[in-house]
Amino acid sequence: MISINVAEKFSMVKDHWKPSIIGELNGQLVKLAKLKGAFVWHSHEHEDELFYIHKGTLYMEFRDRTEVVKEGEIIIVPKGVEHNPYTKDDEEVWVMLFEPAETLHTGAVQHERSHNNQQWI
Repeated sequence: MISINVAEKFSMVKDHWKPSIIGELNGQLVKLAKLKGAFVWHSHEHEDELFYIHKGTLYMEFRDRTEVVKEGEIIIVPKGVEHNPYTKDDEEVWVMLFEPAETLHTGAVQHERSHNNQQWI
């Protein structure tokens, strides 16, 4: 049981779209990621995902609409819902993710940005 300095941990995240793990509770991993530009359409068949926006504005695209998620806000993507997170205007967005440990980064989609071997920082 130790405290975790989130700002310090974010300073250790160097690559965009490559989450790093900072904690675990009840089968859920807590991850930090820096996002920039477009990601990839994907879904998670069995897992919900929670995105907390620490810095910046995230655009969460769904097939029927786009949600704008601002700093200090969260969005929960239910299991099975196809989504595509992205940022605008070359902005770097910092997010904290909460998701089950077995969640694959891009679900069943294989993409150059898929990173399923995420590391603890």
